[in-house]
Amino acid sequence: MSWKHLRDTKQKYSLLTLLQGAASRHREWAPAWRDAQPKPAYDVIIVGGGGHGLATAYYLAKNHGLTNVAVLERGWIGGGNTGRNTTIVRSNYLYPESARLYDFSLKLYENLSQALNFNIMLSQRGLIVLAHSRHDLESMSRWANAMRMNGVDADLLTREQVKHLAPALDTSSHARYPILGALTQARAGTARHDAVAWGYARGASALGVDIVQNCEVRGFIEEAGATVGVDTSLGQVRAGKVGIAAAGHSSVLAKLAGFKLPVTSYALQAMVSEPVKPMLNTVVMSAAIGSYASQSDKGEMVIGGPLDLFPSYAQRGSFSVMQDAIAGTLALFPSFSRLPLLRQWAGIVDVVRDSSPIIGRTPLKNLYINCGWGTGGFKAIPVGGWTFAHVLATGRDHELAEPFQLDRFNTGRLIDEAAGSGIAH
Repeated sequence: MSWKHLRDTKQKYSLLTLLQGAASRHREWAPAWRDAQPKPAYDVIIVGGGGHGLATAYYLAKNHGLTNVAVLERGWIGGGNTGRNTTIVRSNYLYPESARLYDFSLKLYENLSQALNFNIMLSQRGLIVLAHSRHDLESMSRWANAMRMNGVDADLLTREQVKHLAPALDTSSHARYPILGALTQARAGTARHDAVAWGYARGASALGVDIVQNCEVRGFIEEAGATVGVDTSLGQVRAGKVGIAAAGHSSVLAKLAGFKLPVTSYALQAMVSEPVKPMLNTVVMSAAIGSYASQSDKGEMVIGGPLDLFPSYAQRGSFSVMQDAIAGTLALFPSFSRLPLLRQWAGIVDVVRDSSPIIGRTPLKNLYINCGWGTGGFKAIPVGGWTFAHVLATGRDHELAEPFQLDRFNTGRLIDEAAGSGIAH
């Protein structure tokens, strides 16, 4: 037997031993939350076991003392958009209503690891939105001033400052997309998406909430014009109040309940490269190109692009949009052309006409909804849960959620953040 063969055999044996040891220890780990079966009745049922549904259940128990609560998830916890995004958190919005909402969420994120006693791996590495023209610079100046007036941190960067923050960017004079400057929010960054879901699930379960996986809601039980429960794949479950927090499938559930939402569902794609050494210490966005990038803690380059602008529930996205996102990213970061892609995915986002959420009552008594976050759902998980829990517990809208009611589409008082928030991710 050759020395090389002996060495390779020893390495394989060592690796096998290591994996077996890790697997045996994993089997001894205590579950992070109880995998419950539904009871006949609850005070509140939350339909949707993503970040918003879990955060709502946690804050119902933590803030309002309501623990007779069930979270019903069709698949597995965090298997929808919470596990299919690019993990960016920020609050650089234009309008005062949006700024208050998203900055409250960012402040909750800043203390969430301590509150949940679970490391969500928040990394406030900052975010820069690139300016490619004089028009961009002018718009960003107004945007930064609006943010400051709303009490949100914002700064404008020169091209030299952008180059210092992200040396891999093509800031040369012959770049396909010239970089003239940028808007930055230093408190923005990323958080670990599955850790956010697991942390809220663990916290809610510890407070007595039932988390029920593989439980599909197929209809709503109505009596005397009020919602009194849900019909599920595990049988009927009754409740005093029912909340829907199902992101891209909100309109499907609303249809089951007998009303229509101003929501269209689209696929939003993202992808990651193979891991490389640290080379991008901030989040970089370009509204003009429609691409954005950051580097994960594992070293992967996380790349996102624009919406697939046709209604879809397919969690894969179209090749043409993926191709455009990659082309735009490579124009900004030419050195990325050598990186092999590791995987690609799409989340199904619930886009409302004014690109702002809906948090509150529906036309049916005792049925409430949290939806319409579009491409901004992950960054809004804490505030979405906080405000939705408030209305479910008290019957009154939280002050942060008052501008985001469903009836604004009758009154015409829309909050159009489609352009105001830049690329809405």
